[in-house]
Amino acid sequence: MALVSTIIVLISAVSWGSFSLASASIKRVDVFKGRVERPDRLAGSAINYLIVGSDTRVGLTKAEIKELKVGSLATAAGKRADTMILVHISKSRDRATIISIPRDTYASVPEWTDSTGKVHPPSHSKINETFGKGDAKLLVQTLEGMTNLRIDHYVEISFLGFKNMVDALGGVTICTKRDIKDPKSHLVLKAGTHKLDGLDSLKYVRTRYFDGMGDLGRMQRQQQFVSAMIRTAASKSTLLNPVKVIKFINAGLASVVTDPDLTQDDLIVLAEQLRGISTKKVRTLTVPLSNTFYNSHGVRGSVLWDKKLAPALWETLIKDEDLVKEVVVTPTESASPSESSDKASAKPTTEIIDPFKTRTAEADTCGSLR
Repeated sequence: MALVSTIIVLISAVSWGSFSLASASIKRVDVFKGRVERPDRLAGSAINYLIVGSDTRVGLTKAEIKELKVGSLATAAGKRADTMILVHISKSRDRATIISIPRDTYASVPEWTDSTGKVHPPSHSKINETFGKGDAKLLVQTLEGMTNLRIDHYVEISFLGFKNMVDALGGVTICTKRDIKDPKSHLVLKAGTHKLDGLDSLKYVRTRYFDGMGDLGRMQRQQQFVSAMIRTAASKSTLLNPVKVIKFINAGLASVVTDPDLTQDDLIVLAEQLRGISTKKVRTLTVPLSNTFYNSHGVRGSVLWDKKLAPALWETLIKDEDLVKEVVVTPTESASPSESSDKASAKPTTEIIDPFKTRTAEADTCGSLR
C-alpha cells in the first residue's frame, strides 16, 4: 500500500486547484483525540506516517466484492488491519524508510476507553485485533506504546481505493521467481515479469498461501510491490502525463481516511521537499522478529519482535539516523616488511553494515525472499 510514498511524488506535478478539489473529499478520523501520554516529538523533526490497508467490505457493492474476490460482508464482518506500514521521512527530507508491521504481532494493549465510555484494562492480543476492537485510535495508541515512536499522521485505504490507484497509473510491473497459484487470493502467475492491473495487484499484495512463508512472505512481496509502484509513479511517463497524475490523486484521495491534521498544505510542502529524493534512499524492511509462532497470555500463533533489534530499530528512527551504515576500512600494517608494503599500496574499502536487512526502492524486484 504505497499511498504516501507515491502521492508525495505526484502532488508536486499538479496545480493547487486540482489538489484542492481532490482533497475536499477526504474522510477524517481523529486518532489522537484525548491522548496526553504520547511520545515527544522535537520541533522540525522527522515525520512518521502510519499507513493501514483496511480489509473492510463496507461500502463495496456486490459487484465490487465479486470482482475483488474478498468475501462477503457476512463472511468478513467488521474490519481488520490487512496491512500496516510505517513510513519514516527524515528531517532533511532526503531519506525514507518503509517498515512492514506483521498483523499477527504480539501486542501489549494499553488501557483504553471504547465509544460507549467503557474502560478496558491492559491486555495482550495480535495487533490487528486492536483495529477491530478500538479502531484506528487504539491501533495508534498501541503502536506508540510499543515503539515509543510518535506517529504524526494516519492514512487508511480500502481494497477498492488501492485497486483504483494502480489502475490510474496504468498498472505496475512486478517480477516473481516462482509460479504463483494461491487458493485464497485466486492469483495465478507464471514465474517471470508481469504488468498487473489494479485487481491482480490487490491479489498479489494479499497472496500468502502458496509458498509456505505465510504472512512474512506476503510482507516481503508487498515491499517489492511498493518499490515497483514508487518507480512507476516517479517515472517520466507518469510525471509528464497530467491526466494520469490527476486520475491517480483523485483515485487515492477519494478513497482514504486520514487524521484531521493531515492537510493539503502538509502534503504539498512535503512533495516539494522530496522532489529530488533518490530511490537509493528509500529503504524497505520488516520489523525484526525472534519468534514466528509465539504463544502467551492466551494469544496463539503470534509473531514476537526481536528484543534487541526491534528496540534498536525504533531508537534509530527516533534519532532520525540512517539504518544502514557505511564504514571505511583501512588496511592495517603487518609485521612483515613485504606485507606492510602490500598493505600500504592497497586502497581503503567501504563496508556496508545493515543489521535490519533492508532493501532499496531500486533493488531487483525479482530478488529472493528472505
